[in-house]
Amino acid sequence: MPHDNATQRAVELSALAVHAATDPQAFIDLYDLFFKRIYNYICARCTDPCTAGDLTAQVFERLLSKIHQYNPQRGPFEPWLFAVARNTVNAHFRRRRLVWLPLELLNKEPAAGRTPEEQVIQADSQAELLNALAKLDDGARDLLSLKFSAGLDSREMAALTGLSESNVRVRLHRAIHRLRCVLNANDTVPESLANPEIPNEKP
Repeated sequence: MPHDNATQRAVELSALAVHAATDPQAFIDLYDLFFKRIYNYICARCTDPCTAGDLTAQVFERLLSKIHQYNPQRGPFEPWLFAVARNTVNAHFRRRRLVWLPLELLNKEPAAGRTPEEQVIQADSQAELLNALAKLDDGARDLLSLKFSAGLDSREMAALTGLSESNVRVRLHRAIHRLRCVLNANDTVPESLANPEIPNEKP
């Protein structure tokens, strides 16, 4: 069962994170597992690969200093790690007063078996996608980044944002709808994607 597999993976990651507090090799394993996803998430938020590289390094530096604080009884490791990444990016924007333009790299490595909600954010060009995203509010962009760049599911997003799973799904659906409306206004959404559906995720 997919849900059982996800649960087992979460348990294994939590155990690895606990070991990483005292075992350098376990920390290296975490680095190898999450570097690409953390980097892609940050790239999607700041749109500058050089800045993303620096911030990704900061995330893992903070992880190294904070890993002993992780408590698996308080929740899975992935949302905890992405909270560190999210806070790092937010602190960067507060310092730089930059505009959030997430998901720039979304289409550079299209995944096989793309789901309807992933397809809806396709546009004729990267510039059109960025222009549309710039018109969304910060909350919508953040959820879209967590979903499509970080690859988190509703449960993980709920743990990270403090929202309920149902609220995450509703807000994500609205964010996708608003993005689609902006793209539709520019005639950039393919006809086949005019009515996307958000599949329900089992709790």
